[in-house]
Amino acid sequence: MAIFTGCGVAIATPFLPDGQVDFQAFRDLIQWQIAQGIDAIVVCGTTGESSTLDDREHIEAVQFCVDVVQGRVPVIGGAGSNDTRHGIQLAKALEQAGADGLLLVTPYYNKCSQRGLIQHYTATADSVDIPCLLYSVSSRTGVNIAPQTVAALAAHPNIVGIKEASGDIAQVAEIARLVPEDFAIYSGNDDMVIPIMALGGLGYISVVANVAPKDSIRMTRSFLEGNLREARDLQLHLKSLIDALFADVNPIPVKAALHLMGKCQLEYRLPLCPPNRQVMERIRHEMTVYGLI
Repeated sequence: MAIFTGCGVAIATPFLPDGQVDFQAFRDLIQWQIAQGIDAIVVCGTTGESSTLDDREHIEAVQFCVDVVQGRVPVIGGAGSNDTRHGIQLAKALEQAGADGLLLVTPYYNKCSQRGLIQHYTATADSVDIPCLLYSVSSRTGVNIAPQTVAALAAHPNIVGIKEASGDIAQVAEIARLVPEDFAIYSGNDDMVIPIMALGGLGYISVVANVAPKDSIRMTRSFLEGNLREARDLQLHLKSLIDALFADVNPIPVKAALHLMGKCQLEYRLPLCPPNRQVMERIRHEMTVYGLI
C-alpha cells in the first residue's frame, strides 16, 4: 500500500547560530505544513541536511516530528547509508522512533553494482516492518537504480515505492512499465511532477512545498481529480520559483527562502553555507513575484 498520495514535503531542518537544531522553529514549520494541508512530511532527507546530522540528532528529529504530527499525516524518515550495516541500524532506530515509513537513499560513493543494490535494499527492508521507499538520485550519490532493479525490488513486501529523481522521464516510463500497478512512483523533481503523474505516479516529494505548500498540494490534487488544465497551469506557474530554489545546491536556496519568510534562521552546517548575493537576490525576486514575501 502507498504511504501517501499527493504532495509530501521534504522538510528543512532549522538550526540555531550555535549549530544546534532549532526545535521551536521546526515545530512551527511542521504545524504550518499540516495547517496548509500537506499529505506527508519527509524528515531528514536531502533538504533536511541529513548528511550533517549525527545519528542521535537524526533520530531525535524524526521522533520530534512524529510527536508533533500525532498521526495527522504520515511521517517518513530519511535513511540509507553507504554502509549497509549502518543503514540498517538507522532504519531500525527510525522505526522505533515511530516513523510511518522510510525513504532509503542509494548507497553513495561506493558506486555499487545493480546486484549490490538489490542485496543492499533487500537486507534493509528485511530488517524493518514498516514500508520503504527507494530513493534514486544519481546526481548526488553517483548510483542510479535501473528500471529492472526497481522491478526486482518491488517484489519485496516492504518496498512499496520509489522517489525517482533521475530527471530521466524515459527511465520513469520504463519503471512504470515494469513494476506492479500498486507500486508507488513519486517524482523527486518539483519541475517534473505532472509528467510523472501522467505515467501513473502518485505525487511527489517536494522542495518547493517548504515555501509554497498550498499550490504544491493543489497541483497534485487537481491532477488526481481530473482537472488536468489546472494541474498543468500550476506546474508552469511554479516553474520560475522552482528554478530559483535550485539556483544553488539544495537546500541552500530553500532555506534562504524560508529565512526571508521569517520561518527559520539563515544557518547551515558546513560545508553548506549561505548563498551568494546574486543567488539571494534571485530568490528574493521570485519570492516577491510569487507573493510569498
